Amino acid sequence: MQKSQRLIQLMMRINAKRSFTVRELADEFGLSTRTITRDLQELSELGVPVYSIQGRGGGYKLLQERLLPPISFTENEALAMFFACQSMDYFSSLPFGEGADAALHKFYHYLPADVREQIDRLKSRVMFWSPYRSMSAEVLQTLLQAIMIRSVVTIQYKSSRGVSERNIQPIGLYASSGYWYCPAYCFTREDIRQFRADRILSAELNGTVPCRSDISQKTLLDKPNKDDLEQTTLELEMTKKGVWLLESNPRFGPFIRRNEDGSGALTMEIAVQDLNFYVDMIWQWGDEVKIVGPAEAKAYMHQKIEDMRLLYVR
Repeated sequence: MQKSQRLIQLMMRINAKRSFTVRELADEFGLSTRTITRDLQELSELGVPVYSIQGRGGGYKLLQERLLPPISFTENEALAMFFACQSMDYFSSLPFGEGADAALHKFYHYLPADVREQIDRLKSRVMFWSPYRSMSAEVLQTLLQAIMIRSVVTIQYKSSRGVSERNIQPIGLYASSGYWYCPAYCFTREDIRQFRADRILSAELNGTVPCRSDISQKTLLDKPNKDDLEQTTLELEMTKKGVWLLESNPRFGPFIRRNEDGSGALTMEIAVQDLNFYVDMIWQWGDEVKIVGPAEAKAYMHQKIEDMRLLYVR
């Protein structure tokens, strides 16, 4: 086996093992311990973060930031990765630190010159736009780390009621309209709640609070089941434009019934505790969408209209 091939295989092997002894590697590769020690020294000089463990047993370990073995990409795959990274350019903060920028630079740098020229022509012509929202990159990174290592996080959270300290077990992270959201189990409320990352003032891993195994199994695809909560029937009437506005909304679209003239109506069951949330959403569509029921929803809308009227009374 050529030395270059041996070094690549050795790098792949120690990436998989993380901790190992020279004797273990020597036995696996059928080489002397002196040769393996020399190879490890070369890998270290090339940037593989290997360090020795002193004391009884000894051996080697990899630092947390490991190097991955070389991966071959086709031009189309490299372009896809480039634009996947570029899609996050408009987020003010990312949970990956500088990793995305570094990866993007590597892809761009090693692409053939003609492919780089094609990408340059597309710059500022293909965008994945997202509204700019200011938030802490450190908080996002802590939440992401907690998800990866299954850890509870102690946060300082700012809500309309003020700042409170919470212990949460994050389920995931997702972005919408420029904001990052973190659905998590709140040990204070003893329920799954959604936290907006820009409202988290600080976040620290907390190893003293054990994670709940049932929460660890959940993903972002597991929507909270509200069937056991008190339900009410939301009824709406829509103009033709109102149908157009609501049909692309996944909360409303599946329940729309269209009339022959293009207008429509909607009937859907929702949890009572979410009623104000839905009315606040409907508010943005003005007179294109009318609430027919329930009475509580109409009353809340009337109150919003009155509050707005009083705001502009002189």
